[in-house]
Amino acid sequence: MYQQIDSNKRKSWALMLIFALVIAGLGWIFGQYYGNGSSYGAVIMAVLIATGMNLISFFAGDKIALSMAGARQISQKDNPYVWRLVENLTITAGLPMPKVYIINDESMNAFATGRDPKNSSIAFTTGIISNLENEELEGVIAHELSHVKNYDIRLMMVVIVCVGIVTLLADWMMRSFLWRRSDNDNNNNNPLMIIGIVLGLLSPIFVRLIQLAISRRREFLADASGALLTRYPEGLARALEKISAQKQPLRRVNKATAHLYIANPFKNSQNLFSTHPPIAERIKALRAM
Repeated sequence: MYQQIDSNKRKSWALMLIFALVIAGLGWIFGQYYGNGSSYGAVIMAVLIATGMNLISFFAGDKIALSMAGARQISQKDNPYVWRLVENLTITAGLPMPKVYIINDESMNAFATGRDPKNSSIAFTTGIISNLENEELEGVIAHELSHVKNYDIRLMMVVIVCVGIVTLLADWMMRSFLWRRSDNDNNNNNPLMIIGIVLGLLSPIFVRLIQLAISRRREFLADASGALLTRYPEGLARALEKISAQKQPLRRVNKATAHLYIANPFKNSQNLFSTHPPIAERIKALRAM
């Protein structure tokens, strides 16, 4: 379990380093092409705009995600069984008690949201509560609490800001290179301009793939951390088997919040742009612990 946790942390931060290198590379190309300080201004402007756009979602994103999912907050008296499972694992993890939500949906799924442990929420579908055994549901809860404890929501917000920065820089570079007028006709054959156009076209796709890769690594990390919390990896493994075998997708879900869920809330298809790693790989990793 500790090896899985260390490995996934290293891979997550390695991907973040690639993000930083992409941003620095775009800024350097921009500056070299113009030969002045405009690249620094472009980077600063991109950072400010992307950060400003995401501050709202950072502080209100949990409420938006819960509202979009149709989640209803419950108290202990509304569902003592789920409440006590969450409370017991929260105490074990040394975390503040999160808000607990129920989604009236027969599909089996769950997600955690919030910017930090003190402002966190966990939502469960009625399907996952009714179809999982006690140890299996504990595994799911431990997985979601691990997302909270590992600050995955905050990390993904940083990733989204990075994606915004790269997208803005790439867009500005494309517009600048294509529309800039110069007295020197040879400037149109500048190799930096050609490199900049290629980067402008490919960077948004590249950083999107990095974003998805980070999301997948954090799922593996939450699986390992959740298994460490319950000391019973088989519980989560069996829960994932049942979730993967279901045919019914969630009724209320969209691509903006899909990465939050414990499993892909759409049909169980796996491709390059999937937000989750294959469940079979996750089960294999859990059973190898």
